Amino acid sequence: MSNVAAASGSAARLSTRLSFLVAGLVTASWAPQVPYAKARLGLDDSGFGLLLLCLGVGSVLAMQLTGTLVARIGSRPIVLISGAGLCLTLPGLAWADTAFALATCLLLFGATLGSLDVAMNVHAVEVEQVAAEPLMSGFHGMYSLGGLIGAAGGAALLSSGLQPIAAATVGASAAAVLLVLAAPGLISTTSASTAPLLAIPRGVVILVGSLAFVAFLTEGAILDWGALLLTGSFGVPAAQAGIGYALFSVAMTSGRLTGDVVVKRLGQRKTLLWGGLVVAAGFALLLLPWVWIASCGFVLIGLGAANLVPILFSAAGRQEAMSPALAVASITTLGYAGVLAGPAAIGFMASLTSLRAAFAVLGMIMLGFPLLRGRIPTA
Repeated sequence: MSNVAAASGSAARLSTRLSFLVAGLVTASWAPQVPYAKARLGLDDSGFGLLLLCLGVGSVLAMQLTGTLVARIGSRPIVLISGAGLCLTLPGLAWADTAFALATCLLLFGATLGSLDVAMNVHAVEVEQVAAEPLMSGFHGMYSLGGLIGAAGGAALLSSGLQPIAAATVGASAAAVLLVLAAPGLISTTSASTAPLLAIPRGVVILVGSLAFVAFLTEGAILDWGALLLTGSFGVPAAQAGIGYALFSVAMTSGRLTGDVVVKRLGQRKTLLWGGLVVAAGFALLLLPWVWIASCGFVLIGLGAANLVPILFSAAGRQEAMSPALAVASITTLGYAGVLAGPAAIGFMASLTSLRAAFAVLGMIMLGFPLLRGRIPTA
């Protein structure tokens, strides 16, 4: 911990924010590339969907191994190596012209993203603990901000007529510059000489990871099904259906960028209480028949969910069931599983009842946050 104490607090915070910004920017830069990749390969929806699973598989496998590596050597080298790998892999996604090439690039992209996700969160946990004040929401806010910049910037570059590989190279280059700027302030986090090969959750980590699964499941549901809810239940034209997710994203980003102040004022457990209730209220608004009310519902869901996941990652650093690095790896893996399971779970529930009913179930599940807040290790 002496290395942590010797590092400049402001430099460590800035470097952590830049790491999250890099992850969000590169990840979102892939989104505008997806239609071009599908057209380039000439695949149908089902075939391309199977290819996209490679990204999730790479991420989940890497997260488990990264927990062990970070526990043994610290987070700084993993942040730098995985961040560099992420920047190098993005242009490959825009270049791949065969299914095999794209599958390979997606596996590598997912693996580097998963590794960076775990390593930067472990780094964030230690920086927050040394600072002895809430910082995690702001760190995650930078990821959300990077997502907005990456998606909007990538779309703008492609709309201007730039070729996909050139647009991807611009995004990767910008992220690489940010990573270089982050490098000097990254701290050498606490490491152990040995750690188990797999991060199998136990104790309170199972509870925290389960709540992360629910939170990420909700985010994935809004991403994949929000537009379909607006077109199917409210008659919104397809060209305007993305407004729901846009409102959700802006609200979540705003909530995270201001979240440290909120958490400091309310405390983590009250934030979990009100966050879960606000999300549940947002889902309740989606059940009403007016589209403008539903739009408010998307905003409430984004605001309420904004600080839930950051608090869960902070809890990973306070629990004593396992090392923080392995706990973060477990929580990240379970959370990402929620994103992957979201589309299928919502689709299954919607097929049995309706999409609105499926969203109502999500709202009720989110009440687990206020009900279980007392069992979460908080400051």
